[in-house]
Amino acid sequence: MASQQRGDPPRNGPRRAVLLGVGNILLSDDGVGVRLVERIAARHRLPDGLTVLDGGTCAMEMLEDLENLDLLVIADCVRAGQAPGGVVVLRGEAVPAFFRTKLSPHQIGLSDVLATLELTGRAPRETVVVGVQPQSLETGMDLTPTVQASLPAAEAALLDALAAAGMAPEPVAEPA
Repeated sequence: MASQQRGDPPRNGPRRAVLLGVGNILLSDDGVGVRLVERIAARHRLPDGLTVLDGGTCAMEMLEDLENLDLLVIADCVRAGQAPGGVVVLRGEAVPAFFRTKLSPHQIGLSDVLATLELTGRAPRETVVVGVQPQSLETGMDLTPTVQASLPAAEAALLDALAAAGMAPEPVAEPA
């Protein structure tokens, strides 16, 4: 069976996308990516083909989950030279540049996963990173109030990235 190359259209079947939250929830704002995907999974019905993963600080364990995707959307904590709580959306060539500026150990592993997928011809067709500038990386399980306040904007950016690829989750009606 021939393997699917990055530029080829999907063979037979639906589109595949992953919304991946990464970060260490024990280091306050570093856990923002995980908190964002938990928030989206709790508040939305996912379309067929979209998987939400809590990648935490894992790396190579995710290799199979991330291969041959049409879209990979990563939620993470990023140092982007913005004020704490600032939301950044990275696409195209900005994504590899993001991984050259390491913020925490989980990015090293994720960078290796993406490089391995690229080398094997199984990289996602498109990767988008939605990041939030941290205020604190001190030990603690709660996000700082500044980063907590940025969650709606970051969530909207993640949902926009998914919608642009035809993978928009539907909001679930909240109980009255």
